Amino acid sequence: MIQDTIQVVPADASLGAEVGGCDLSQPLTAGQVADVQQALLDHCVLVFRAQRLTDDDQVRFTRCFGEPVEHVRKQRERRVKEIFIISNVKENGEPIGALGSDLIDFHSDLSYLPKPGTISLLYAIEIPTQGGQTQWCDCRAAYDALPAQQQAYLRTLRAVHRHYVDEQNLPEPTLHPVVRQHPQTGRLSLYVNPHLTSHIDGMGRQDGDALLNELYEHMDQPQFIFTHEWQVDDLVIWDNRPTMHRRLAFPDEQRRIMNRTQIFGEEVVE
Repeated sequence: MIQDTIQVVPADASLGAEVGGCDLSQPLTAGQVADVQQALLDHCVLVFRAQRLTDDDQVRFTRCFGEPVEHVRKQRERRVKEIFIISNVKENGEPIGALGSDLIDFHSDLSYLPKPGTISLLYAIEIPTQGGQTQWCDCRAAYDALPAQQQAYLRTLRAVHRHYVDEQNLPEPTLHPVVRQHPQTGRLSLYVNPHLTSHIDGMGRQDGDALLNELYEHMDQPQFIFTHEWQVDDLVIWDNRPTMHRRLAFPDEQRRIMNRTQIFGEEVVE
């Protein structure tokens, strides 16, 4: 008999929760899907431990939240094109995936696109013995903690988002509101990040950079951060709209292989 209930244990942070009671290698019931969807809206980041997933299993679970698509960055030929490999491992001198072993600063996936990342999923196949943690920032709580006058001012601003590799960018600059609204919950959150936000539109660089740095310092406070210590067979799903995340560095001689799926193509709501 299939249990139709899941267990959601919130993390000791303003976001993040661990989910039990479901085997993602099997199709979920309608009740389980609804509960997981609601848990994601409530907690923004969900951790599923001890999942033994094939590529097809991960893609099937991703479809509970929308249609997974092939990542915009090209990778070597693979059977399941919706899987994007994140790894520092090389075979015959060639990387099998992307993003290496260095620190990847806070970002919201694909924010340099007009219709950026919505939902991302990451499945751990191999992990290093030290480093490589992922941290998420609750950009809702960070916005809520600002004075009302500053909140109102920030809602009038837009920022330009650009990828640090220029060939990844579209010819026209991508602008998003500094404060975005979640289309399902209605909550407002800050939507700028140090990795992919270039500058504040219409503001001098000195003043704009000062404002962005002030926001980044505010957002990077312990009360807004959830840190995940990876274990093999962890599956983590997160909502990019109210969060940003970073990957901490790890020794390059240690192997890390993660499979990512993603949903994107939703316009940013002001």
